[in-house]
Amino acid sequence: MIPRYSRPDMVAIWSPETKFRIWFEIEAHACDALAEIGVIPKEAAKTIWEKGGPATFDIERIDEIERETKHDVIAFLTHLAEIVGPDARFVHQGMTSSDVLDTCFNVQLVKATDLLLKDMDALLAALKRRAFEHKDTVTIGRSHGIHAEPVTFGLKLAQAYAEFDRCRTRLLHAREEIATCAISGAVGTFANIDPRVEEHVAEAMGLKAEPVSTQVIPRDRHAMYFATLGVIASSIERLATEVRHLQRTEVLEAEEYFSPGQKGSSAMPHKRNPVLTENLTGLARLVRGYAIPAMENVALWHERDISHSSVERMIGPDATITLDFALARLTTVIDKLLVYPERMMGNMDRLGGLVHSQRILLALTQAGSSREDAYRLVQRNAMKVWESYQVAGSATVDFLTELLNDADVRKYLSEDEIRARFDLGYHTKAVDVIFKRVFGEA
Repeated sequence: MIPRYSRPDMVAIWSPETKFRIWFEIEAHACDALAEIGVIPKEAAKTIWEKGGPATFDIERIDEIERETKHDVIAFLTHLAEIVGPDARFVHQGMTSSDVLDTCFNVQLVKATDLLLKDMDALLAALKRRAFEHKDTVTIGRSHGIHAEPVTFGLKLAQAYAEFDRCRTRLLHAREEIATCAISGAVGTFANIDPRVEEHVAEAMGLKAEPVSTQVIPRDRHAMYFATLGVIASSIERLATEVRHLQRTEVLEAEEYFSPGQKGSSAMPHKRNPVLTENLTGLARLVRGYAIPAMENVALWHERDISHSSVERMIGPDATITLDFALARLTTVIDKLLVYPERMMGNMDRLGGLVHSQRILLALTQAGSSREDAYRLVQRNAMKVWESYQVAGSATVDFLTELLNDADVRKYLSEDEIRARFDLGYHTKAVDVIFKRVFGEA
């Protein structure tokens, strides 16, 4: 991933230095187990740690060896032997390259997931804070992009919180599923290495032993992992899209923070564009795109092939680095989001009270009108308001007034009964209930 969309802590997980350090630890822990069960000398295992543990692996040297061997793990083992000396002959006993590569990849994914979980926690905290801040900030709910009924802005943010809370749970499950280790040798039969070695390495690396590795860890685990990242990206885009719509000039109920000195357009000095949430929309597309090749990787030939390898060298770093950046950016957007309650009320009032149409419909049916007749009466008056809105851009006909002057409506409802249906409190009374469900408190 390009530096523009990368953060240092996540990038470090995928650096060559980190990879080779993990490779060494896998090999050294395996030597400890081999020494414990008497396959190699204990002094050799000790020497491997003493010389390899504090060593700085020379990446250029490893690359130089690989240019000749055309094999990355052999290149590393050759360089390790240059550091450790004669006892290096005990390294990689009974193991195959996939034991190192797959176990390392999963260690990296676990480390990456731990950072992503921290990102999620920060986003959830921001969403919760802003949700309670705007718990009672009345705004219009929209369906099909059209005014529907009043909600609160806090309710919009509570929905996002609940969604990302589910995403966090999915990410925890994905972490658990990906945290496996394979030290089972060629074609995964343990023919030349004791299963106790795998169990020891797994515990030392914070993983679980893979039940059946077939030389490679099954890629259905990885497919689910990257699919989970894709779902999180989709949730990011959903919230980003909401902000983008709310920032439109005609709406302007909320907008991204515009910092001093920031410029929105090279040509038009007046512009304040939703550039961060548009960026998040694009990044979400990338992360979702990585899920498909991960699924394609599941079907490998027989006990293993390496058709998955080139894919994972790219999607592992790119998906996690991109999502890490996106979650941090979204947290900043929510944390600094500018919210305009007066504009929300103004937009809602522009339709002359039409947002209460369902309340009148229900009142008419409860007063004895058939649903068909009630719908016709309400819609007849509503269309007069709509037509005035279409002409003037703001309703010049008042829905309440039209209903009060409609003799057919007044056969069923008194003036007080009609006016009572225009109380905004009715539409927001469920907020306490929903907040208790989402946050455990109102």
